[in-house]
Amino acid sequence: MQVVITGGTGFLGLALARRLTGLAGLTGVSGRAEAIDEIVLFDRTVPDAPPSGLDRRARLVADDVTDRQAVEALIDDDDVAVFHLASVVSAGAERDFDLAMGVNLDGGRNVLEAVRRRAGVPRVVFASSIATFGGTLPDVVSDSTKHTPQTTYGMTKVIGELMINDYSRKRFIDGRTARLPTVIVRPGKPNAAASSFASGVFREPLDGAPCVLPVTVETRVAVIGLRTCVDGLITLYEVDGAALGPDRAVNLPALTVSVAEMMEAVGKVAAERGRDLGPITVVPDPDVQRIVDSWPARTEAGRARALGLSGDEGLERIVSDYIDDFLAQP
Repeated sequence: MQVVITGGTGFLGLALARRLTGLAGLTGVSGRAEAIDEIVLFDRTVPDAPPSGLDRRARLVADDVTDRQAVEALIDDDDVAVFHLASVVSAGAERDFDLAMGVNLDGGRNVLEAVRRRAGVPRVVFASSIATFGGTLPDVVSDSTKHTPQTTYGMTKVIGELMINDYSRKRFIDGRTARLPTVIVRPGKPNAAASSFASGVFREPLDGAPCVLPVTVETRVAVIGLRTCVDGLITLYEVDGAALGPDRAVNLPALTVSVAEMMEAVGKVAAERGRDLGPITVVPDPDVQRIVDSWPARTEAGRARALGLSGDEGLERIVSDYIDDFLAQP
């Protein structure tokens, strides 16, 4: 079978591709476990050669998800599994409304229409976000909480969720939506997401570099570790669609932590692992603070857990996993 990952050379897409490389297979359109013959990493820009951790089955494709013909040419196997991760993220979507609408909405529909044209009913996993919630919220946000997003990014994710539901109802696809909290720890450079600080508070200090936080230390956010997130995407893919019913979206299990607790965790793990930390300073940015404050800090994921998705042990484990996965030991 063919596996297509949009946003495939991004942080989450690449981690997912590496995890899939080590699997024996996935459930195919037939309903049976099938070997993965090809893993297609589709993104606007791709490296010249496949990144480490992949094998000969990996194929990198550079193109734009807003180009319908390119997407249809990409998804060219009836026995296909799709993980749709491509998106203009939070702060970037606020700065460029038209780009967000093009990539997040038009691009999302291009993917769904391409899958719809395949024989059978392929499974599609869509990466949504807890940014679909906003405004006046209960203390704990559940899957049934009303969506009132306060960002363009969140709005486009709500529409994406509804498209997944309706395309599934029509039996065009067998869709499922993973509503993600902030995924940490992202390696490399900061990106345009308002949540970028939640990785930066670990990444830069562990690299010995200074970190400037754009939010207060009291700020609380819902987070999930990269390993747990990837496992959740795959587990959700494997869930029988009948168990999801008409609402295909689930909150992934999250930890609720403050920025102060993040700082404490990175300091403790760094001391245990013998790593010197770069300095952390707090310089709140009102625009970033406003966006982050609009997101729910506490989420309930009983539905996901009932479907077999698990959560993280704690922040310290996430930091240790990041060091093991991405950093050379001193």
